[in-house]
Parts: sequence; C-alpha cells; structure tokens
Amino acid sequence: MSERARTITVFVVDDHTVVRRGISSFLEFVDDIAFVGEAADGQEALERLGAMNAHGELPDVVLLDLHMPRLDGVRTVAAITERYPRVRTVVLTSFSEIERVHAALTHGASGYVLKDASPDEVEEAIRASQRDEVFLDAAVTRGLTQRLVTPPHGLSSLSGREREVLVLVAKGLSNRAIADQLTISERTARTHVSKLLAKLGLASRTQAALVAVREGLVEP
Repeated sequence: MSERARTITVFVVDDHTVVRRGISSFLEFVDDIAFVGEAADGQEALERLGAMNAHGELPDVVLLDLHMPRLDGVRTVAAITERYPRVRTVVLTSFSEIERVHAALTHGASGYVLKDASPDEVEEAIRASQRDEVFLDAAVTRGLTQRLVTPPHGLSSLSGREREVLVLVAKGLSNRAIADQLTISERTARTHVSKLLAKLGLASRTQAALVAVREGLVEP
C-alpha cells in the first residue's frame, strides 16, 4: 500500500490557539492528511483521545507541544505510548527544550519538528511517523547527541549486519525499505532493529538514529 493510499488523521495539542488553528488550516490543503481534533493541554488531550478510542476513532498521529499547563508534553507522550501504542507522537519543539525532547524520545515519541518549521517539514514529519521512519531536524539532533547517554556496551556489541541496519535506520528507512536495501525479509529487518535497540539499551528508532549520528556513522 502506498503512502498516499489512505488519509492520515492528525490530532493537535498546543496551549496556543493560534498554533492549533494554523496547523489545522494548513492541513485543509493536504489531500490525504486530515485534522481530526485538538486540545489545549495534555490532560485535555488524554480525555479526548479516550473518547475517540471508545468510538474506534483514534488518530494516526498526535502532534504536540512539549511545554503545556496541567500535563506537559513529555508525560502526555508517555501516556499515549502506553495506552495507544499504534498512535504515533511527533513533538513540536524549540532549541531551548533539548532536555524535554530527549525525555519525550525516551518515552516513545516518533520524531520532532521545530516550531518555526515550514509546512512542508511538518507534513514530512507526519508522513515519516506513518512509515515508521525517523524525522530529525539536523540542528536539534546536534544538541541531542551531546546529551545522549552512552550505551552500556556500545557499537562493539553489534554484529556487522546490525551495524548496517543501524545506519539505514539513521537514514530514515522503514523496515520494508531496509529489507529491500539488504535483500532480506521485512520480518528479518524488524528482528535486526529490535536486537540492536536491545543491545544498545535504547527505546526507539529515533534514539538509535541519534547514536549513529553521534558515533559518526551518518551525517546529521
């Protein structure tokens, strides 16, 4: 199934009305991405997502700010990941929120986009999350790699094939694309990704990509 074969549904969480309105207005002009709801903070988001889940209408992606009243973005990401593991979260961030970004990634966020990003970048971050790919802003990535804790066993614990897979993950490839690149099955590619994450003590593909950047395996 192609990336554009069905509509991607997006729920936006931000305590600034102008941001929510801006994103919803932009998405109206994207044929296969639909704005399906909004909330002003994490607590309201969880309440609305709960109601949507009861009707089988959970969104594909939650695009959310990190700094919000009542329940912040990091705790909201953690709750969404635990309750609705099929829902992807993409965080809106600024250069001053590197620590929060790192925490959000640890709790399951699929990627991050700067608050002053272009509409095309926001769209690509949404699409990448649905392809199980990593969307990394280069400038923020450089800040994150300086704060990422060194894995206990490092790259030396990986097999040659796992290192190859790590590089492809860092380049943003999905499991299917990795399988095609290495001429292996998608199931085998998925197994390699799971094993390298476990060996490096990481929680997500995004963290794996950051390790690859920090270790010089790929350019940021």
